[in-house]
Parts: sequence; C-alpha cells; structure tokens
Amino acid sequence: MKYSTKLSDAIHMLAFIYLNPKNDLSSATIAFSIHTNASYVRQLMMALRKAGILSSSQGQAKPKLTRELKDITLFDMYQAIEGTKPLLHPDTNINPDCNVGVNIHYALREYYQKVQDAAEAEMKMITMEDVIRSFYQLSRNQAMEWD
Repeated sequence: MKYSTKLSDAIHMLAFIYLNPKNDLSSATIAFSIHTNASYVRQLMMALRKAGILSSSQGQAKPKLTRELKDITLFDMYQAIEGTKPLLHPDTNINPDCNVGVNIHYALREYYQKVQDAAEAEMKMITMEDVIRSFYQLSRNQAMEWD
C-alpha cells in the first residue's frame, strides 16, 4: 500500500527553510535534505504559496515563511498539500458480487469520518512552533549523547 508523505515532506521543508535562512534554499538543496527531487519540492512550495504559508520570488532561492511559526498549524499544511483528501481510504477494488464487499464501505463511513474529525482537531492544535521546539530538544539530547 502506498501512502502519502507530502505533509511530512512539507513540514520538513518549512523547518529547513526556518532553520537555514542564510543558506542556499534552492529547491535542489531542499530536495537533497528531504531525499527527493527538486521538481517535487517546487510542487510542494507552490501549494504552500497558494495557501499563503510560504512566499518566494521566481529565480531567487530565498523562500520565506509568511507567518510566525505559532500561526502555522499542521492542519493548515495538510489542507494546503492534500486539500480535502481524507486520511483513511476504503478499498474500492472489491467484488461487486460480494455482499460484504459492497456494504462494508457504508458500514465504515461513519467511523472513518470520526477518525478524520479527531485527526483534524488534533492537527489544528499542533503548530510549526511545536515541531521546531521538539526538533531543538531532540537535537540537544542527541548532542549530549555524542559527548
């Protein structure tokens, strides 16, 4: 099963931009950090620009966050990257002659919506500031282990 890493990659990208404001912030450099290709990074950047989370000028490798870290939630980024795509997806490759296969989607619909609502509520509470704070804490702990 293939699952989307777009939100994780977008968070990585915003953290990279925030943590490296004076370094090369070209799509190639960011792609190297995410371990992907530059065109994918540009696609994510375009979605974040459309959502008003990121600003950049064509031909300049200096993207910037348009809001304070505390004002960017995981839900903001999720909506920018995934739109209205739900977190859980029913398997649509079913046997139409099977009573279970035909009806299980209807039985799951309400439960999947509950999960979606709960996840969205939680994502609205988590900000990029929280992510960066955790990043710094983990970095300090790791540095202490190396000493």
